[in-house]
Amino acid sequence: MGHTLLCRLVFLLCILYCSYAEADGATASLTAEKTIIPAGGSVALSCSVDRSTDWKFDWFRQGSESSRAQLIRTNEPDGVLRVSEGGVYSCRGGRGDPAFQTETSNEISIQKTVSKPTMTFQPYGPVVYKGEKISLSCLVQEGGGTQWTYEWTQDMKSANWNSSSSSEYYIYSVSGSDHGKYRCRAAGDHQLTEWSDAYTLTVTYKPKARLTAEKTIIPAGGSVALSCSVDRSTDWKFDWFRQGSESSRAQLIRTNEPDGVLFISEGGVYSCRGGRGDPVFYTETSKKVTIYKTVSKPIVTQQPNGPVVYRGENVTLRCEIQGGGGAQWTYEWRTTNRNPPSSSEYRINRVSESDSRTYLCMPRGNYLKTDWSDAFSLTVRSDGARASLTAEKTIIPAGGSVSLSCSVDRSTDWKFDWFRQESESSRAQLIRTNEPDGVLFISEGGVYSCRGGRGDPVFYTETSNNVTIYKTVPITPTVVQQPKWPQIYRREKVTLRCEIQGGGGAQWTYEWRPTNRNSPTSSEYRITAAHSGHYSCRAAGDHHLTEWSDAYTLTVTHKPQPVLSVSPSWLSPGASVTLSCGGLEHPSAGWRFFWYKMVPKLSSSSYSFELLAGSSNGTQQNSYIVHGPTHTAGYVCRAARGEPVFYTEYSKSKFVWSADSHPAASLSVSPDRVQHFIDQSVTLSCSGNDTKWRVRRYHSGVYWCESGSGDFSNAVNITVQDDYSAPILVSPVHPVTEGDPVTLSCRDKQLKLLSNVFFYHNNKLLHNDSREELKISAVSKSDEGFYKCKHSVKESPQSWMSVRVTVSSPVSSSFPVLWIVGPVSGIILIILLLLLRRYRQSEDFCFLRSERTNQRSITNHEAETEINESSSPLQGDALYASVMHSTTTGTAESTEITYSIIHFKKLRKNRRPCEPEQGVIYSEVKPRAAELTPVYAEINQENKAKKKNKEKSSPAATNESVYSEMKPGTALDNQSAL
Repeated sequence: MGHTLLCRLVFLLCILYCSYAEADGATASLTAEKTIIPAGGSVALSCSVDRSTDWKFDWFRQGSESSRAQLIRTNEPDGVLRVSEGGVYSCRGGRGDPAFQTETSNEISIQKTVSKPTMTFQPYGPVVYKGEKISLSCLVQEGGGTQWTYEWTQDMKSANWNSSSSSEYYIYSVSGSDHGKYRCRAAGDHQLTEWSDAYTLTVTYKPKARLTAEKTIIPAGGSVALSCSVDRSTDWKFDWFRQGSESSRAQLIRTNEPDGVLFISEGGVYSCRGGRGDPVFYTETSKKVTIYKTVSKPIVTQQPNGPVVYRGENVTLRCEIQGGGGAQWTYEWRTTNRNPPSSSEYRINRVSESDSRTYLCMPRGNYLKTDWSDAFSLTVRSDGARASLTAEKTIIPAGGSVSLSCSVDRSTDWKFDWFRQESESSRAQLIRTNEPDGVLFISEGGVYSCRGGRGDPVFYTETSNNVTIYKTVPITPTVVQQPKWPQIYRREKVTLRCEIQGGGGAQWTYEWRPTNRNSPTSSEYRITAAHSGHYSCRAAGDHHLTEWSDAYTLTVTHKPQPVLSVSPSWLSPGASVTLSCGGLEHPSAGWRFFWYKMVPKLSSSSYSFELLAGSSNGTQQNSYIVHGPTHTAGYVCRAARGEPVFYTEYSKSKFVWSADSHPAASLSVSPDRVQHFIDQSVTLSCSGNDTKWRVRRYHSGVYWCESGSGDFSNAVNITVQDDYSAPILVSPVHPVTEGDPVTLSCRDKQLKLLSNVFFYHNNKLLHNDSREELKISAVSKSDEGFYKCKHSVKESPQSWMSVRVTVSSPVSSSFPVLWIVGPVSGIILIILLLLLRRYRQSEDFCFLRSERTNQRSITNHEAETEINESSSPLQGDALYASVMHSTTTGTAESTEITYSIIHFKKLRKNRRPCEPEQGVIYSEVKPRAAELTPVYAEINQENKAKKKNKEKSSPAATNESVYSEMKPGTALDNQSAL
């Protein structure tokens, strides 16, 4: 309870004290260390409240008289503030919370000292002359925008101090009393400058200008410098005077020149004076200086110009001075003449050889110095002068012109006459006369000449040479190609013709581009096409020249090779074949088509070509129908056009196949079916009445044989089944005769007859029920087509069955054939056993690999045969290459069979095709009758050791070749079982 009363008592006492203090009022007091801030320094201001502490202070500054005081610091704990800017300062104190503030203190004006001003003098220089007007300027470097007032003093005498709001101090007419040292300072907006540095003004009497010369003789073609100055003062501008001769007065030649230097190139008497200020104060005129000019040597010139004049001309020699214009000259000539002139010209009328000598001259004039000229040699020619005519171009472009230039050798000052001869039968006419320029622009064709003339009376040269000018007329020829084929081939003959529309009656000669040694001048340009190019032409006649034609592009490509197509590829007995020769870029461009049948040449493993009937002169149509072929044949075509005839390359060969046997040659298959499993052997037997035969293979698995007499056998399309679990279709190899019975069966790999089989004809199911065999009791033409069988879910390949419409009797040939087959089969069996023994390695037989294909056709059982190009230019188009390889001239269509026993094998692990041993096997057939000649089967085999050497000596060295040869006189079947 006692503690609470004590606190209340203290609180009441504080209230009473504060009330007393407020009733008395508190005022802040401001004092300054200095009232002028020294340049670059500061002064301290102190603010306090008498007999009390704990105050914080606010500071105020008034920047100018017209502005209000601004708070610049607040709540500062220290009562001292250092300031570096002028102004009116005040302060106040404050303490407590809420803050109790005193009244604002007294105001103190502080001035800032800025750097001293700079004094300038006009005119410049410490020396002035009595009567001049001068001005002093006081320039303050700091305090931009401040309104300054200025004070001026002479020798720091307070009685001479002047106060002005202007920064300039004028003395309008200087006198001796104005001599002394002058200073200035400025004040404004609480700023005060220091006194400027003293400027000493020296007053003297009116000066005289002083003139000096670098040299008193001006060198030839040069100049000298004159210098005018006034001692101990500046800011002068100068007037210059020249007296051109002794009898003349000095003339003002330059005025108010700021520089005291004058370069002169003329002789004379020179003086100068200076002036400055406004109004201008002039010095006295300087002393005179005499300058002489050395002019260059005079030059003797000749009129007419040039080092050469001609006998009979009038000649004037002139003494010319470079840089002596306007002077009063007298002349002296040095020559052998007794009466030389005193003027600048020396005239000689109708010069002769005796005037050929040297001439010199020398002029004389006021304030000028010169020497004798160099000797001038006058040469007079006794022969006549002849003009020379040249042309910028000899062809005037359409709507344009060309320039002709006429000149006379080694001489000038000629004027020219121009002549034109319109045609060869007309005379030259004067078209221009007395032309001062040797250039004439012409826009018409013709024969032009000129001559020169000069002097008075006129002296004429001989007439110039003639120049023929052609005018380009607005006619554009057209290059036309004959024949108008869109494509030209290398070595083909073509004629380009230059045709002119609207050039009636003119006798034209022609020009061709590009130009070569044999370019014609006629309208036709005959070319043996070698490469593509651009050709253009133009024509000339009666001094007229046409425009160049538009460039005609002749495109030349390599000799084309047609593409032959045949339809159908497989023949029904008695059917016709349509050959089509296509592949030409423009088939209707004048082509005639030639059709050929391929004739085997067994000696060279190639073909020759025989024209088909009716195509010896070619056919206009690019198709040809071979009516009623009954056997296999190969065909090529080519096209030709133009005169002389241009032939294309031969097409690549195309074959059509007939399954029907031909009397001259017949190919049989053993086993007698077209479908075989891949691990089975097939024997191809070729029989016929020729001495030699060979078996051919097409890449699709088609086989046929060819005889030495050019006959083809029937073709067989052998199909390989490489799926052991699938069946094969057993169908006839050869065509069946219409009306005969046919049985088709489906067999497994062991050739067992399968039951529950479905048969298809041209992919159409023949019966809904399954059966073992498909029996056709009497075959008709409608039964021809592709057949296949299906067992379980596996299908056989499909094979073509051909139906022969006409019936041929086999009786007549059955007996000899059967009589021959027995012995030959025995011989072939012996050969087969010998070969199998030689090819045996360890316990494995040799085998040939057959690649699987989607068509199940034989693709890789034959060796490649090189193409022989020696017997026919285009044999390569019809020869043989592997299906996997092609040659530059051949086609990958046919190849020789190396083995006529074909093993279809799958490759097993660790098995590889074996290589034949070297050796030749001869098998002799002993005939039963003495009149029969023996049959030989020759087998050529090569081992690895000799393959490398064989490759160097023969193109077919890498192929293993087998030939079966029948000697003349035999009718035996040649069955190759190798």
